[in-house]
Amino acid sequence: MHTAQPPHAPAAAPRPPSAWRPPQLSTRWWPVFLRNLLVWRKLAVPSLIGNIAEPLMWLLAFGYGLGALVGQVQVGGQAVPYILFLASGSICMSAMNAASFEALYSAFSRMHVQKTWDGIMNAPISLDDVVLAEMLWAAFKALFAVTAIMGVMLALGISHSPKLLVAWPVLLCVGIMFSSIALIFNALARGYDFFTYYFTLVLTPMMFLSGVFFPRDQLPPVVHAVSDWLPLTNAVELVRPLFMNQWPAHPLRHALVIAVTTVAAYWVALALTRRRFRA
Repeated sequence: MHTAQPPHAPAAAPRPPSAWRPPQLSTRWWPVFLRNLLVWRKLAVPSLIGNIAEPLMWLLAFGYGLGALVGQVQVGGQAVPYILFLASGSICMSAMNAASFEALYSAFSRMHVQKTWDGIMNAPISLDDVVLAEMLWAAFKALFAVTAIMGVMLALGISHSPKLLVAWPVLLCVGIMFSSIALIFNALARGYDFFTYYFTLVLTPMMFLSGVFFPRDQLPPVVHAVSDWLPLTNAVELVRPLFMNQWPAHPLRHALVIAVTTVAAYWVALALTRRRFRA
C-alpha cells in the first residue's frame, strides 16, 4: 500500500535585486541624451534667453548698481572690483540653477507626466542608463547657459583671464554635481509643487552662504564652518580665482568635495528612482 507523498513546497520566489546595488551602466545612455538634444533644438533660443536673462539681471543690477557703492572687496588679501567678485560667483550659481531646473521640472515631465521614460525602457535601455543620460543632459544644459553668460562677461570686459578656459570644464562638473542632487528630489516628488521646497530650503540658503554675493568672512564662525562644505561654496572657491587670473589655493580639496558629492548624490538618486520604478 502506497502512502501519499506530501506535496512539494513551492520554490521561494527570488528576492528582487537591491535598489542600492552599484550602477549598471553602458553606452546606451547616448541615444537618450541625443533624443533630449533633438527635442530641445526646437526651443533652443527661448531656452537660452530664459537661462541667461536672470543671471544677467543679477549681474547688471548688483554688479554695476551695488558695485558703484561697494567699490572693491577683499579676496584672499587682494582687492578686486565687486562686479568681478559677483560675476565669478554668479556664474556658478547659474550652473547650479540651470542644472537643477532641467533635472527637476523637465526630467519630472519626462518621467512622470509624459511617461517618456517608460517608452524608452521598452527598448533595450535600462533605467540606470536613462538616469545617467538625464544627469548628463542637465549638465549640458547648464554648460550651454554658462558659456553664453561667460561670453557676455567677456564682451563687457569683466575678466579676460586666460584661465577661464580651465573654468569651463569646472563648470561642467558643477552642472553634473547639481543635476545629480536634483535627481534625488525628482525621484521623491509626486508633483511639481514639491520642487518649491528644494529651491526655497536648499538652493536659496546655499546662494547666500557660499560667497556668491559677499565674502564669507562676514559670516559667523559656526556658519562659516558649515558653509565650507556646501557644494556651491567649493564650486565658487575653484572658479573665482580663475576669473582673477589666479590658481585656487586648495584645488584638490574643493575638487574632492565636488567629486564625492556627485558620486554620492547620483547613487542615491539612482537608488530612489529604482525604488520608484521597482526595477
